[in-house]
Amino acid sequence: MHRSITNETPQARGKANNERLEFLGDAILGSVCASLLYKFFMDKSEGDLAKIKAVVVSEDILSGLAKDLRIDEMLLLGKGEEMSGGRTKKAILADAMEALIGAFYLDSGYKAAFDFVSRCIKPEIEKAAGENYHKDYKSILQEYCQKQFRCYPEYRLIKRTGPEHDRVFWIEVRIGETVYGSGSGRNKKTAEQEAAKAAWDAIPVN
Repeated sequence: MHRSITNETPQARGKANNERLEFLGDAILGSVCASLLYKFFMDKSEGDLAKIKAVVVSEDILSGLAKDLRIDEMLLLGKGEEMSGGRTKKAILADAMEALIGAFYLDSGYKAAFDFVSRCIKPEIEKAAGENYHKDYKSILQEYCQKQFRCYPEYRLIKRTGPEHDRVFWIEVRIGETVYGSGSGRNKKTAEQEAAKAAWDAIPVN
């Protein structure tokens, strides 16, 4: 392929960036993932499939795939981004992975792009669908809310119970004005993860 992988903006450097390729790659990735899920999980509902898909195409998964393909070594970054550790930023790596998929499609056609994406994400689908797969529900929920609602989930401490050495924290998570879930834990981080999981289970994903 003869396309650079860069996060530079045309205004900043006078070069083409990858935003259009990211848009195209995101659509192809979503299409391939949906097709595989529909084929593999005949017994799952639309909502279940949508939630597995949201995990598989998440920033965490895509950035990991980008590292596996050594895309981080090929990025063309601005000096400031390079100095601030841009090669390790999940958002940049995930965007670059989507751009690569878009470039693959333009160079080789849909069938080749489908096969490439399938090889990358089939193992991730199997893991995400597994009962014991550890999900970072806070990250998944935040990414979904950003894309769908253009907002961030808000976590609020409802109460804390127990003595100082044995505290339990109770957290609720709001999206807009609606409370979607709550959770508890020995520390705020655990309680927030539990609340995010409850919200993810309750939110109508489409």
